[in-house]
Amino acid sequence: MSPNKKVLWIGPADEQVSILGDQVEVERVDSPVDAVNHLSREKYCGVFLHGSSVDADNSAICLLQGERILGGMPDGVALVNAEFSISWANACLRNWSTMDEVVGQNFFAALGSPELLGPDFCPFHSALATGQASSTTLRTSEFKYFQLHVAPLTNAATDQALLVATVSDITAEILQQQKLAAIHEAGQKLTDLKPDEIFAMDTQSRIDLLKDNIRHCTRDLLNVDVIEIRLLEQSSGTLMPLLSVGIDQEAADRKLFARPQGNGVTGYVAAIGKSYLCEDASKDPLYLEAFKGASSSLTVPLMLHETIIGTINVESPKVAAFGISDMQFLEIFARDVAVALNTLELLVAQRNNAAQQSVEAIHGAVSLPVDHILLDAVNVMERYIGHEPEVVQRLQRILQNAREIKRVIHQIGQRMAPVEVIPAGCTQQQHAKLQSKRILVVDADLSVRNDAHSLLERYGCIIETASSGDEAVMMFRNSAMEMPYEIVISDIRLPDYSGYQLMLRLQKLVEHVPMILMSGYGYDPGHSIVKAREAGLHPKALLYKPFRVGQLINVVETIIDAYQPQVA
Repeated sequence: MSPNKKVLWIGPADEQVSILGDQVEVERVDSPVDAVNHLSREKYCGVFLHGSSVDADNSAICLLQGERILGGMPDGVALVNAEFSISWANACLRNWSTMDEVVGQNFFAALGSPELLGPDFCPFHSALATGQASSTTLRTSEFKYFQLHVAPLTNAATDQALLVATVSDITAEILQQQKLAAIHEAGQKLTDLKPDEIFAMDTQSRIDLLKDNIRHCTRDLLNVDVIEIRLLEQSSGTLMPLLSVGIDQEAADRKLFARPQGNGVTGYVAAIGKSYLCEDASKDPLYLEAFKGASSSLTVPLMLHETIIGTINVESPKVAAFGISDMQFLEIFARDVAVALNTLELLVAQRNNAAQQSVEAIHGAVSLPVDHILLDAVNVMERYIGHEPEVVQRLQRILQNAREIKRVIHQIGQRMAPVEVIPAGCTQQQHAKLQSKRILVVDADLSVRNDAHSLLERYGCIIETASSGDEAVMMFRNSAMEMPYEIVISDIRLPDYSGYQLMLRLQKLVEHVPMILMSGYGYDPGHSIVKAREAGLHPKALLYKPFRVGQLINVVETIIDAYQPQVA
């Protein structure tokens, strides 16, 4: 050996050191840990391990072998003394350090004095004081994040090494968590409005605000410029366009259904309720081109309470532009979009409901008084017909104006509470057959007449009432001169005569009377129902009190169909 060769002797001083000869420089250390410290700073041609340094489990040998293993680890590892100075560090930690040489340097200084984010803000002190491992998160000035784990050495501890510090780079994980949090926070603010803003904006303005917020979020957080959102019409399965950015107009207008075949990726996702990653559009049989040059896409369902209410689709001109993490980001954003849409719909529904209740309250308060005006005007007018044409004309104007009051209130109600938005997952039957149908309700009971207004006018019917048979005949005769009643609903027992007798009197005015009779269970004086049916009453034109709203609607629609055939 050359005179410059050095050997590291691990163990107590021994006279046998001389066997290595005068040509070799021997440097002695007491323990394997000290040996690792020396090996990290200097080069030796060999290591001599004294027998007394080898315990039962060969820990010394394992430690020396581990030095080579730790040197190639992707995580940083360091031995730290009581002053928190580095006694040894592997290659990874050296590469992360801002210093040329880390041995002898303060551990935190070697990493550029990063900020401690917790949970333990004194991990080295904690490990020394408790004898237990401690962890914390570090953030450097370059916004790199590290997970620091500090554990005390026990059997191998020396003055040069009391602690072992393991450092993992968790930058990618932290940045992903931050992005997830930012997406979720942005999603929650999609429809974030103050109370005064809510009532200052109409429905379309809120929808436009939601669209703008979605566009900003997808561009700034998801880094996509091409996006399409479609909402599922539950009754027909049609996917209606809500938002299209960067999509060709032809593709945006394309009619799509929630079906697994023939409706592109969007239809497939809406049908099965699972996300779909199209890495290469040219090779995917499901893909339908959204814009010229589109090469990949990512489509996720809009879900609300396990119900599919639509889809979100993002596109890119690059092949394989999206990955699993992008899918995770978009799925989180889609959940917030679904909630925002539902919140918007519920706000509209709530406002419409409040407006509708207000209109109904006003209408209910004026309906019966207007009916009294109509009855009085008709009564007086019949006395002057053929005698005082000018008085009759004035009374007719009174009738028109009274009916106009009710019509205006109804129109205002429709403007204040239009059926614009139905909350996702809900269905609403409009009963189009009832719209603008003129119905005369005849009953001595004031509450029945009042209920007729509140129950039927909400479906668009025009209701007028009478309390007796004679009043009903006068109202019916007068309406035939202008706009005839399309249905008459009468109680079977009236103050002056029966509902059947009313039917006979009305048949003298028109050939077919669209009549519905109401009766209490088991009450039919003089078998009038049987007689009415013999006189032409429809077999299903009967309501037994008390009846449900649905029963009333079904019977009314049945009579409408029977007496007013649908135009082909």
